[in-house]
Amino acid sequence: MNIRTIHELKNIRGKRVLLTVDFNISLHNGNITNDTRIVEALPTINYLRKEGAKIILISHLGRPRGYDKKFSLRPVAERLRKLTKIKVNLIDDFWEGKAINIINKIPEDELILLENIRFYKGEEDNDKIFSKHLAKMADFFVNDAFGTSHRVHSSIVGIADYLPSFAGMLMAKEIQVLSDALNKPARPFLVLIGGAKTPEKIAVIERILDIADTIALGGAISNTFLAAWGFGTGKSLVDYEMVEMARVVFWKAAKKHCALILPQDLVISDRERSKMPSVIEYNKIPNNVAIYDIGPKTQKYYCKLINEAKTIIWNGPMGFYEDPLYKKGTDAVLKCLSNSNAYSILGGGDTITSIKERRYLEKISHISTGGSAMLSFLEKGTLPGIDVLIKN
Repeated sequence: MNIRTIHELKNIRGKRVLLTVDFNISLHNGNITNDTRIVEALPTINYLRKEGAKIILISHLGRPRGYDKKFSLRPVAERLRKLTKIKVNLIDDFWEGKAINIINKIPEDELILLENIRFYKGEEDNDKIFSKHLAKMADFFVNDAFGTSHRVHSSIVGIADYLPSFAGMLMAKEIQVLSDALNKPARPFLVLIGGAKTPEKIAVIERILDIADTIALGGAISNTFLAAWGFGTGKSLVDYEMVEMARVVFWKAAKKHCALILPQDLVISDRERSKMPSVIEYNKIPNNVAIYDIGPKTQKYYCKLINEAKTIIWNGPMGFYEDPLYKKGTDAVLKCLSNSNAYSILGGGDTITSIKERRYLEKISHISTGGSAMLSFLEKGTLPGIDVLIKN
């Protein structure tokens, strides 16, 4: 894609750069559980520092309703300080005019991080006055937040109306990697889709039917497709509003060269998960149980597909990974993927959060920082946050 990139920024020593990043990481009791998204932003931060720019970072965290301390970026600021060994100044009242004066007084060799951008309502409304206020803080705008670039928000789209705008290194990499996978994949091309967010993922499946050789499903989305096929799913999580759309996808798949694969066996328990899990065939689910994972037969088959593939995209866990009893399917796919010789792309917040051992992540060819953004890009080939960076 013909976008303006950070490497086209010249003579920026002493200039102020607004850098939107995706630091929407998972917290447990105020502690960061996975800092992958922070680490992935470091190349762009380090590049701008080397060029002598003054960096003002913007990110959101979670879905706060107004100012809420439990969604504060303070833990992120501390982790960023440890990673960069640079002082990080957290700016609380960034929506007030005085914030610009505070920022201007901070030395150029220190980092500036605006508090959770979603503390201010104008962010999600893409408010023009708020966008203009943010733009007054800087001379240039760099978007490195691929993971939120499907949003039409001030820190993604609005600022670009008022400042020269460029893609960061991570953003450019994400666009390149995903575009190559869609346009010229080495074959066989396998797509693994799990998790929930059924409407988004059904749209992606429908689009990828024209590109992939095989699409294998797990997690809650596979429940919806099992229901669409007419099989009982008991008390499992099913998006019944999307069942008819899933039937349409089956019909379209039958006319394509792409194979759409559902689990052969499943791991079940009662709704409260008070009983020990058991394995059952896909067509024998009782009415009083729920599906929580793919079974061992399916795990083995999906590993076979992974071993045969040359390009693999994986988005969404295979089961209820939060409970160790129902994490085996996700772990099996991860281990097979990490041992594969294929070019592998892994994305999705839940998918990344489910991985506790960094040694597996290190064997993945590319870890996308986008969940819904990755899905939206796979469906449409672009995002609102990318469109504003395209050269005229």
